[in-house]
Amino acid sequence: MKKLFGLGVLVAAALGSTSATPALAEEGRFMVRVRAVSLEPANDSDAIPALGVPADAIHVNDRVIPEVDFTYFLTKNIAAELVLTYPQKHDVTLAGTKIGTFKHLPPTLTLQYHFQPDAQFRPYVGAGVNYTRITSVNLAVPGVGALDLENDSFGGALQAGFDVKLNQNWYFNVDVKKVWISSDVKLKATGAKVSSVGVDPILLGVGLGYRF
Repeated sequence: MKKLFGLGVLVAAALGSTSATPALAEEGRFMVRVRAVSLEPANDSDAIPALGVPADAIHVNDRVIPEVDFTYFLTKNIAAELVLTYPQKHDVTLAGTKIGTFKHLPPTLTLQYHFQPDAQFRPYVGAGVNYTRITSVNLAVPGVGALDLENDSFGGALQAGFDVKLNQNWYFNVDVKKVWISSDVKLKATGAKVSSVGVDPILLGVGLGYRF
């Protein structure tokens, strides 16, 4: 996915170097984008001294996910974006050994500033909030028992990217987000907390947008 992301940047640079064509009509306030996104967790976790587990030993796997976002332009420069996907399943490892899976659904809402709203190359930055719902937890450590994860996570989100106008309605998009997602790890039998995990992924996305 990093190679795809790099290729996207090169393509955008080539497109952005061409002269912009005059707009044939006033652009609409709505945009829908579809992206392929590489999700790369930070994998920060607390140590578990009672089990001899060091810090950062709990890992969530990388994966490529589909993403759809809906953007509404409040003004030429300011827009609100809602980022959606469907519940994503992840493998979890402890010190390199798989201990199970879980699913997460991470809708994110950002407020964006678009620097060059009338140009062909249109960079933007954004900031907002993320809510993640964790479900279908199936985790267990031999000799310890079944584990559970806190179901809800609220955190911040930062974003940067650009659109390249291809024609009156279509845009090429590259987007990077940092999202803060964390969850307590608990013993399912007692509810006692044994660790805390910061998934905190970076999401690298490449896709197309349609504005209307």
